[in-house]
Amino acid sequence: MDKLRRVLSGQEDNEERGLTDQVLDASSLSYSTRLKWFVICFAGGILCSILGSALLFLPNGIKLFAVFYTIGNVAALSSTCFLMGPLRQLKRMFEPTRLIATIVMLLCLVLTLCAVFWWGKKGLAIIFCILQFLAMTCFLVSFLIA
Repeated sequence: MDKLRRVLSGQEDNEERGLTDQVLDASSLSYSTRLKWFVICFAGGILCSILGSALLFLPNGIKLFAVFYTIGNVAALSSTCFLMGPLRQLKRMFEPTRLIATIVMLLCLVLTLCAVFWWGKKGLAIIFCILQFLAMTCFLVSFLIA
């Protein structure tokens, strides 16, 4: 449709534009689409975290809790990629004001799964989930302050 608009309006053809411009033009989303997917991804992350917390009390539920809680945090974190774009998100994550919170958060995401599946330490997995929550809170507060 965009190509038809460009041809009808007399603009240059896509072949004369650079590859980067073509890729960015093809992958751009409208603001309303970005906002909808942000809400969907963030709500899915919260739902996964709540579901993981509910599954904690089942027999052998610690594994399900750790997986769902970690997936929920990753989904909530990645939801902001829809608002600002993945490259800008990564750049902002590793700015000096939130570098420590980012490293601790990513480390706790991995260590939670390691504690449950490889080390078999349930208590350690719970501690890493608590640290995930605290690191995510510090991470989000650093976005509000900076």
